[in-house]
Amino acid sequence: MSPVPFTTRPTLRGTFGMVSSTHWLASQSAMAELEAGGNAFDAAVAAGFVLHVVEPHACGPGGEVPAIFALADDPRPVVLAGQGPAPAGATIEHFRSLGPELVPGAGLLAAAVPAAVDAWLLLLRDHGTRSLREVLSYAMGYARQGHPLSEGVVATIEGVRELFIRHWPSSAEVWLRSGLAPAAGRIFANQLYAETLERLVHEAEAAGPGREVQIDAARKAWREGFVAEAIDAFARVPHRDSSGRDHAGVLTASDLAAFQAGYDQPLVTEFRDAVVAKTPPWGQGPVLLQMLRLLAPPADSALDPATADGIHLLAEAMKLAFADREAWYGDTGDVPITDLLSPDYADRRRRLIGPEASRELRPGDPGGRPPRLAAFIRDGRSQAADTASMEMSIGEASLAPDAVAGGDTCHVDVVDRWGNIISATPSGGWLQSSPTVPQLGFCLGTRLQMTWLEPGLPASLQPGRRPRTTLSPTLVLRGDVPVLACGTPGGDKQDQWQLLFLLRHLALGMGLQEAIDAPAWHTTAFPSSFYPRETVPAGLIVEDRVDAQVIGELRRRGHEVTVDEPWSQGWLCAVARDPETGILSAAASPRDMQVYACGR
Repeated sequence: MSPVPFTTRPTLRGTFGMVSSTHWLASQSAMAELEAGGNAFDAAVAAGFVLHVVEPHACGPGGEVPAIFALADDPRPVVLAGQGPAPAGATIEHFRSLGPELVPGAGLLAAAVPAAVDAWLLLLRDHGTRSLREVLSYAMGYARQGHPLSEGVVATIEGVRELFIRHWPSSAEVWLRSGLAPAAGRIFANQLYAETLERLVHEAEAAGPGREVQIDAARKAWREGFVAEAIDAFARVPHRDSSGRDHAGVLTASDLAAFQAGYDQPLVTEFRDAVVAKTPPWGQGPVLLQMLRLLAPPADSALDPATADGIHLLAEAMKLAFADREAWYGDTGDVPITDLLSPDYADRRRRLIGPEASRELRPGDPGGRPPRLAAFIRDGRSQAADTASMEMSIGEASLAPDAVAGGDTCHVDVVDRWGNIISATPSGGWLQSSPTVPQLGFCLGTRLQMTWLEPGLPASLQPGRRPRTTLSPTLVLRGDVPVLACGTPGGDKQDQWQLLFLLRHLALGMGLQEAIDAPAWHTTAFPSSFYPRETVPAGLIVEDRVDAQVIGELRRRGHEVTVDEPWSQGWLCAVARDPETGILSAAASPRDMQVYACGR
């Protein structure tokens, strides 16, 4: 009798609808939308706005949301391009005149144009079925009436409490109670943000009875009305940032008015009997496709992320793909993505994987083009002494001036009974990333920290250009039919953890929950996307559930292994649909104790 696979939870199965997200309140709100007759897109939007309220340290309305989805009646995957660009005033010359060598990780200077709200509402208008009031009712309720605050939010607030008191008084007014962080598990309400959402709905309904008319009116109120006006006025006020000085932002009402979210075509590659679809290279999604190309020839058994051989092979492939990300990815028209994803290029790159851990950043030369790396990387200024400095906080670190303010990202996957499916990764606008806009009750994002203050690079700071984001939702197809949506928070680690999950599921035959629960790890051997952009050559961080003999062998091969807590790596969500039977399934990581799936 074969052993029963270990799982912390069952893989959920049903036929009506499935949701997996990084907070149980968001998952259940999405499920409530499905129960009310909404489709996967109504449900995802409801969850997205709830995440802004219940995980404000991980995503907010001032941030962004790339997503990838497919319709029941048109299975071709589509990317929701919910990443805002750099404002018109965000020039290298202006930033350099202020003194910093890197774009600050916290404060007003790093704010890209907020994109999350417009993107969610665009998706709701074009592919949802429910009214704006219905879909936003969950978020409005939690903002107005409150919700039990999680320990992660409280810890984040406590970490920046002195910053709020000394430099960001508008944040202290919203997030502190008599100068102290609120207590975990107690009801917490954000009345200012509740008023913002309620006013959006009121202005939408005043525009007329039509569903699309109302949603467009809400988008206009956001981009050109009271929200844009409040952001414009507040961003002009200097506040302390990661440089240790006070700077005003450059984001204006004109920047908000000029931006509208849209749709993009995904990039795809085949792996075994599946096709994996990702965002274009304005995000890091193609690194997953490059890694799958590099790992296509080896036998399935060689790809086991639990063995020394498997971890070594995968880690070295990750390094090569992420080196290409640093040299080639960005919101430009000249990214040689066809060459980067070609089998011939993968064959050439694969030959660089040797028996020892590489300590070099080795971008390739697709089509004979020389790679372009920032001088900060070329000169070795990104290199950290060890992994400790990289792991001061888990997730997408955003350095506040007086403390390390750990931030991260959210994720939501939904599939409905008709076959609509979506994977979305909202992020940014963290409560610790910039001071709270006092009239609105939320913060701006700091995604421009992913740009370089050096001209001529694919990810150089440039007005109108999107920062090369780390946000990386995934859709998997078989026979041109979507069968799986997945994703995770984690910044640079998102596609590393997703690679482990997909290899275990697609190549090793594990079920969704089993593949999520298996021991995880990631490498830090390339520049972080986040301020202060550190690299740990040969760095490898593993859960201590990885076998001790495997860890010893990895160290023998030159990997600088740091052993982390047993359940610390990855917050994966996944939903799936079997097109032959109509059976839906879902799974969620147990690691953060708040990532939950639900369905029936």
